[in-house]
Amino acid sequence: MKPSYIFAAVAGIIVLVFAVYMIDIDQTEETRLPDVDVNVEGGQLPEFEADVGDIETGSKDVTVTVPTVDIQSPEEDAKDDG
Repeated sequence: MKPSYIFAAVAGIIVLVFAVYMIDIDQTEETRLPDVDVNVEGGQLPEFEADVGDIETGSKDVTVTVPTVDIQSPEEDAKDDG
């Protein structure tokens, strides 16, 4: 191991030890939930009117011409040249 890694590890451990022993947190008051009164009355949802277009779907057979691709690796190019 490099000395810089060892120094960084030792420094990190020292910082961690100081962080644990230098901070002291004490709870000074108990937690209490707030008092909540809930009155619920019936509501009303909004109404909407929407005009939408007509969509026609279907399928049809189509023939597509696909080009052929010839790929040669560098080894094949060397064989063709030699």
